[in-house]
Amino acid sequence: MRNKRRDRAAEALLNGETGNRSEVSSATEDISVPKDLDLIALPQLCFPGGLQLANEPREDTYHFLVFTDLFGNRTHGVVVQYYREGAVQNGHRWNASKCRLYTPFAVCVISKFPYYNLNPFSVISHPDFEETIKEFSAKLSLVPLPPPGQLHVSFSLRPLHVVLPSKQDQESPVIDIDLHLPFLCFTHTTLLQVLSCLLQEQRLVFFSADWARLTLVAESLLLYLQPLSWQHPYVPVLASGMLDFLMAPTAFLMGCHISHFEEVAAETEELILVNIDDGIIQSSWSESLDLPAIPLAAAESFMSRAESLQLHYDLEMCHLGAGTDANALRCQRRDWQTRLNTQIQNITLELVVNIFRGVQDFLNHEHRVFNSEEFLRTREPADQSFYKKVLDTHIFHSFLRDRLNRKRDTFSHMEQNTRNHAQRYDASMSQLRGSCNQSKHFCNFLSLDWGDLRKSIRSLTVFNCLHLLPGLKFPQKAVKVFRLPEFPPPLAYHYVQNYYSDMVASLGRAINTTAPDESALLARYHYLRGLVNTVSNRRLDALEDFQSLYKTDSDIFPSQMVKSLVDSLPEAERSQADKRSELKRLISRVKRDQERERACNGNGHEEGAVKRFQLPKKYMQMEEFVKCIQESGIVKDQGSIHRLFDALTVGHQKQVGPELFRVFYTIWKETEAEAQEVCLPASVLEHIEPSECVFKLSSSVKTSRGVGKIAMTQRRLFLLTDGRPGYVEVAQYRDLEEVKVSSAPFLLLRIPSLKLRVRGRKDAFEANLKTETELWNLMVKEMWAGRNMADQHKDPQYMQQALTNALLMDAVVGSLQSSKAIYAASKLAHFDRIKMEVPMMVPKTTSETLKHKINPSLELAAPQAVDVLLYTPGTHTHTHTHTHTHTLWVSVSGGKVMVFDASSWSLTHTCHVGNARLNCMLGVDKDQVWMGSEDSVIYIISMVAMVCNRQLTEHRAEVTGLKVAYSCSAEGSVMVWDVSTLQVSFKTTLCYMLHKRLKSHKIILVVYRCRADLVNSMIKCFRSAVHWSELLPREELWSVCVDSGEVCIWNIKDTSKPFHRVALQDCTGCYCMIKVKNQVWVGGVGRSSTKGKIYILDTERHQVQKELHGHNDKVTALCSAEDRYVLSGAAKHDGKIAIWKVE
Repeated sequence: MRNKRRDRAAEALLNGETGNRSEVSSATEDISVPKDLDLIALPQLCFPGGLQLANEPREDTYHFLVFTDLFGNRTHGVVVQYYREGAVQNGHRWNASKCRLYTPFAVCVISKFPYYNLNPFSVISHPDFEETIKEFSAKLSLVPLPPPGQLHVSFSLRPLHVVLPSKQDQESPVIDIDLHLPFLCFTHTTLLQVLSCLLQEQRLVFFSADWARLTLVAESLLLYLQPLSWQHPYVPVLASGMLDFLMAPTAFLMGCHISHFEEVAAETEELILVNIDDGIIQSSWSESLDLPAIPLAAAESFMSRAESLQLHYDLEMCHLGAGTDANALRCQRRDWQTRLNTQIQNITLELVVNIFRGVQDFLNHEHRVFNSEEFLRTREPADQSFYKKVLDTHIFHSFLRDRLNRKRDTFSHMEQNTRNHAQRYDASMSQLRGSCNQSKHFCNFLSLDWGDLRKSIRSLTVFNCLHLLPGLKFPQKAVKVFRLPEFPPPLAYHYVQNYYSDMVASLGRAINTTAPDESALLARYHYLRGLVNTVSNRRLDALEDFQSLYKTDSDIFPSQMVKSLVDSLPEAERSQADKRSELKRLISRVKRDQERERACNGNGHEEGAVKRFQLPKKYMQMEEFVKCIQESGIVKDQGSIHRLFDALTVGHQKQVGPELFRVFYTIWKETEAEAQEVCLPASVLEHIEPSECVFKLSSSVKTSRGVGKIAMTQRRLFLLTDGRPGYVEVAQYRDLEEVKVSSAPFLLLRIPSLKLRVRGRKDAFEANLKTETELWNLMVKEMWAGRNMADQHKDPQYMQQALTNALLMDAVVGSLQSSKAIYAASKLAHFDRIKMEVPMMVPKTTSETLKHKINPSLELAAPQAVDVLLYTPGTHTHTHTHTHTHTLWVSVSGGKVMVFDASSWSLTHTCHVGNARLNCMLGVDKDQVWMGSEDSVIYIISMVAMVCNRQLTEHRAEVTGLKVAYSCSAEGSVMVWDVSTLQVSFKTTLCYMLHKRLKSHKIILVVYRCRADLVNSMIKCFRSAVHWSELLPREELWSVCVDSGEVCIWNIKDTSKPFHRVALQDCTGCYCMIKVKNQVWVGGVGRSSTKGKIYILDTERHQVQKELHGHNDKVTALCSAEDRYVLSGAAKHDGKIAIWKVE
C-alpha cells in the first residue's frame, strides 16, 4: 500500500515535524486485505515513527506487524520503508533546484502465517517496485503450505531459493524466526523475569530503537511459553500517535520506540517496562521489579541448560571456509538456525513443564474441576506467591482447559516422557528419602489414594532429576524438502493450471519413490497433492488423496476442508464417488462425523468450562453428595462415597447439609496439615520404608512400652516416644492376631485402652487412648483386614482402600461429635465387615499361582471392564531417547487404551482410539500395535510416539480377530496384510450361507487355515457364539463358547465332529483362551457364583490341571508374557488384572 500525504501535512513535514494520527490521510489506494483487518490504523503502523522528508538518500528499513482480531486470530505483516527522490507540496512537485528532497513510501505485505524470514523485499529492485511486488504476491499465492510434520516446501524466487518450514505438529505455530534473539538481548535472570511477568499477565511495554526488533523479540518470547498462549491485547509495534493505548486497564503486551520511555514511565502507572536495547526490566513506579519470580528449581534448571547454547553463528561455524554461493550460504545458516531453534524450544518447553508439572494430578475430568488448593499445597512455600497469581490468569485457564480436554500437545508429551525417564530412577528413591521427607511432601498424600503415593513421589523425583541432570534432549527429526516446479512466466489461468498439473505429477513421482515404511512422509505428500487437486477443481482425485492420508496419518487429516469438498460435489461427481468403495467410505465417515458433531452441539456439550472446587451451599442428596466429594478430590470411588454418605446421615434424613460438609471438609484438611507437621528424625526414618508416611498421630498417651504418640502408616503402627523422639515398633498389620478395646486401671478408675496381640510376641501391647480408643480400634481393625486381603489376593489396592476408609472414619468422628459418632464411623469399616461376614481364605492353588494384581480403574469413579490385553516385549535397540520396554496394553471401555510398564506395573500412557469397544490387539513389527474395533477400523499405534495416526478401513463390519498379519471381521471377510505398505495382499470371504451364520453367531475367527466345513461343524456343535479358537501344533483346533462349560477339540483332517470334549467343573461359559507352553488357559465364569475362573488344561492329556479363582466377575481377556506369566482381565464388576506364574 502506498501512502500519500496531503499538502498541509507535507508542509509540516518539511519543518521536521512528525505526523500524528489525525494528520494521516485515509485517501489511500483500495486493495484486497484479509477479512476483519482494520485499515484505519494501518498507515500509522507502516510509519510508526511518523512521516518525515529527507534531504539525502536513506537505506530501506523493515519492520513487522501483528494484527489480532476479536477472536484472538493473528495476521502478520512485513513493511518496507523506502525513499524516492522528489516531494509534493500543494499538489505540485517540489522544485529540486532549491533542495533535493526524498519522500518516504511504505509497502506492507500481509499474511495469515508468520513467515518472518520470507522477506519479499530482499529480492525486489526499485525501478519496478510495485509491479514486482504484485508479481511476487501472485506467485506466492500459488505455493501450497506444508502440513504439520517433517516436510518443508521450497521454491525459487530468483535469485534466491526459499524454504517454507512446516509446523511441528497440528497445534503448534509455524516457527520461522530466530528464537535466540532474546538470549542476546537479556541475561538469563532478566529473561526469566520477563517470562514471569508474561505468565502473571502483567501490563508489559517493550522499548527499542529498532522497530523490527520489537516484534521479533516479542514473538520469540510468546513462543517460549508454548503451548500456553497469550490471551490479551498484543500490539508489538505502537505508532507514536497510539500511546494512549497504554492507558488500557487490562493486561497487554505492546511495543514502543525507546524515545518514549521516559514519557511512558512518568505518565502511566503499574506498567512493566522492558528495555530491549539495554536488556533491562523495571516497573513504572520503581526501578526495581517487585513481582514473584519463577519457581527456583525450574529457574535453575533453565539457566543451567541455557548456558550450553551456542548463540553466535560466526563463532560456531568459523571452521568452515567462506563460500561464494549465496544460496548455499543461506542454506547453511538456515540449518544452523533450525538446530538452535530446536534446542531453545526444548529448553523453554522444559521450563514450562517444570513450572506446571503435576497439574493433571489435581484435575477431575468427569466434573471438569481443578483443585487449586490441593495443587498449591504441593508447591514449595517460597513459590506459593507466584502460583497464586498465575492460577488466576486467563493463560492458565486456557492451559487447564486443554488438560481437561486431554489435549496431546508438546507439554503433555514432554511431561510424560520425563515421568517415564524418572521411573528408571525408582531404584535410587531410597537414597532420596531424606529430601522427600514427611513434612515436605505429605500435604498431597492424604488427598490421594495410597496407590498415588509412588506416583506423587515419582513426580517429585522427576523434578529433581530435571534439575540435577543436564536435561532431557529431544533430537531434531530428519526433514525432507519438496521442491516446487518453476513458476509459470505469465500468471494466466491456462498457465496456472499447467503449473498445478506439473506439481501433481511431481508429487506423484515423490509418492512412488518413497519407501512404504516412510508412512509419515507419504501422508504429507498425499496432503499436498490433495490440496493442489482441490484448488484445481479435481475433486475426486483430491478425495482419494485425503482417503489415503486418513489411513496413513489421521492427525493431519484436514476434516473441515474435506467436509467442504464433499458438500461441493456436483451430482455427477457424487455418483462417480459412490462407485468407488474407498471414496464412498470416506464420504460416509465425513457425514457420520458431522452428525456426531451436531449431536454434541445439540446436547450442549461444553469443552471450555473449568471449575474450581467450592463448598456446597444447600442440602445434598446422594447423587449431589457423590459429585461434591469427587470434585473435592477427597475420594473418587463411588462405593466409598456411598458408605461415607451413610455414615454422615446416621440418625437423620438421608441428606448432608452444607454446614456438616464444611465441618467434615475442614477436619479432613486439618488432618492433612497436622500430619504435614510431623517431622521424623533420621533415627526413626531408618526403621521404616522409603515410601511410608505417617497418616495419623494419637495424642501423647501412656502405653505398655513407654509414653508417646502412636503413629499409623500404611504398613505399621509404631510409638513415637516423648522427649527425645525415638522409635518403638508396635506391630505390622500383617502380624496382628487380635485387636480389641480393653481397660487399664488408674487409681480407682478403669481407663479405656486399645489392646493388640502380635504374632511372635509374648506380651500384648496396650495403650491408654482414653476417648480415642474406639476410633483407633476401628481404624486398626480396618487396616488389619485390608492388609490380610491385600496379601491373600496379591492386590495392593485393598491396603490403599483400607487406609482411605480409616482416614474417613477419623474425619467422620471429628465431624459428628455425638454419641453416634463411633457407630457412624463403623459404616466405613468395609474390609473388617467382609472379614466377619465371609471367609477370606484364598484357595491354596490360586494363592501359589497368583503373583500380583493391578487396577486400571484406580483413577476412575467406578471399575471398567478389561476388554483386551496385550503384552509386547522390550528390545535392546535405542532410538535416540526412546527405548522399547516391556509393555502391557490394556483396552477398557469406549476405545480407551492404557499402557503399563511391565517392569513396575506403573501406568505410563493413556490414549483413545475411536469411540467404540476394541475386540483384539496385536503387536506388529516390534514398533506397532494393531487394534481391531467394533467400528470396523483397525487402529495402529506407534510404540515410540504413543499416538494413533494410521488406520486400516477395508473391513465393512466390526473387526473380531487379529493374528500375525491376518484380520477378520463379523461379516465373514478375512484379509492378509502387507505390513510394510499397509495394503491388503489377499482377501477372501466365506460363502454366503456361512457368511450369514457367522453374522448371527459373531464367530471370532483367528485361524486363517479354518475351512468352511470346520466352521460349519463348530456352529452345529455350539448353541450360540463360538467365542475363541486356538490352533495347536498337532493340527488340533480348541474352541470354547460363551454359554457352554466345555472345551471342544477338533482335528483339522476330520471336521465332522470334535474328537474330544473337556468339561470344565462349575463353569457356565468361556470368554477367552490362550496357549502357553504345553498348557491352554481358559477364562470363564462360575456356575455357583458370578465370580471369574481360569482353567489350566494339559494339551497332551486333555485334562484340567488347575482351577484358579482370582476375579469377582467373568474373565474376559488373557495374554501371555513371554510364556513366564499369564495376565487375566475381568468384566466391569471386578475390572482388575491378575498376573499369574506359569509353571
